[in-house]
Amino acid sequence: MKAELITRFRDIADDGTGIEMVVWRVPDTIPPSEHFYKYRLVYVENGKRVIGFDNERGKGDHKHVEDTETPYLFVDVDKLIDDFIAEVEKWRHVR
Repeated sequence: MKAELITRFRDIADDGTGIEMVVWRVPDTIPPSEHFYKYRLVYVENGKRVIGFDNERGKGDHKHVEDTETPYLFVDVDKLIDDFIAEVEKWRHVR
C-alpha cells in the first residue's frame, strides 16, 4: 500500500497568518507512534509557526505552542483536527 492523502488544506493570508493541515495514511507506523498516520498541522502568524501538531520518527506525536514542545495523545484524525483548531482558537483569544 502506498501513502494515501487524507486531507490537505492551506489558508494563508497576505500578512503570513493562517493554517495548513496535511494528513496521510501510511503503510507503516512512525515509531514510537502506533497508528498509521503521518501529519503536520500548523498555525502561523507573520510567517512564523506559533502552533504546530506533528509526528516524526523518534519523537512520535507531539505539539508545539510557541517554543514549547509537549507530547500529544493521538486518538484519530477527527480529534486531531478538533484539538488543533481548539488550540489555535485558544491562542487567538489569549492574544
